[in-house]
Amino acid sequence: MMKGKKWKHLIMGVTAVLTAGIIAGCGGGGGQKKTEDGKKMYKIGIVQLVEHNALDAANKGFVDGLKKRGYEEGKNIEIDRQNAQADQSNLANISQRFVSNKVNLICAIATPAAQTVANATKDIPIVGTAITDYESAKLVKSNAKPGSNVTGTSDMNPIKEQVDLLMKLVPNAKTVGVIYCSSEVNSEVQVKAMKAYAETKGLKVETATISTVNDIQQAAQSLVSKVDAFYAPTDNVLASAMPTLISVTDPAKKPVICGEENMVKAGGLATYGIDYYKLGLQTGDMGADILDGKHKPADMPIQTAKDLKASVNKKNADALGIKIPDDVMKSAEIVQ
Repeated sequence: MMKGKKWKHLIMGVTAVLTAGIIAGCGGGGGQKKTEDGKKMYKIGIVQLVEHNALDAANKGFVDGLKKRGYEEGKNIEIDRQNAQADQSNLANISQRFVSNKVNLICAIATPAAQTVANATKDIPIVGTAITDYESAKLVKSNAKPGSNVTGTSDMNPIKEQVDLLMKLVPNAKTVGVIYCSSEVNSEVQVKAMKAYAETKGLKVETATISTVNDIQQAAQSLVSKVDAFYAPTDNVLASAMPTLISVTDPAKKPVICGEENMVKAGGLATYGIDYYKLGLQTGDMGADILDGKHKPADMPIQTAKDLKASVNKKNADALGIKIPDDVMKSAEIVQ
């Protein structure tokens, strides 16, 4: 048997080795990985709030935007893709994962995702997308000059044009119903703007708030007999479960004007809005500028969508008995 001192030294040695291994495994040790030609391999973290078509498109656009600028997965960047499934504790864990792994850039998709990663790090550059108003979300000092480690692209809707489209497609509408998640700052901003403009056009707006997708059916049922049409902002909870809303509005022959095209594809009537894939491309371009060392987030103004388009769900229009005016049909993309 070994004497006490020898045992003590052996245990201390094993502990040191195990501790070193744990630290290395968490990303705290080891050197910066290199590409095959000896250049820096960048680590990119992508955190998406929840899975739905608009956010998925922005995600893909971001990666493609980086690639167009020479940052390609497997060559000179490694991408850690994470989806929080609309769970705040998941967002917090993902954010800490990125910080511990010392990623070089974070892409945060949707407002709650950006808020959580911004709280987790003030050093790692963050580019956001699918975020309506960075100032209201307290992510930046101002949209013109962020003054923090956060910048990105805004998906602020052309709300006036969307309300005008609603009035053109449903000319007899007097009251419009709006459902949105009360905990999403981006939704509150949109609904406030929509209500203000709609009222100048003589429309009354009835609202109902939700917390989860489980609330959508009840909220829709509470409004459907009171309104002539619905307006659906780019609310993440609503967008992730459009069929639930449509299951109430379609039988009542109440059309839904949407905040973006993917919600139209999921059963809404029409929109004049943002192409989220192209918005993601813009975000990837901004991320590449940061990796290139050309700009810092603090000095990069928030960008808005450059491409807007009308989309009409002809199948839904036919089912609701709504005739789409010729001028709308000529300029719109028809989706089914």
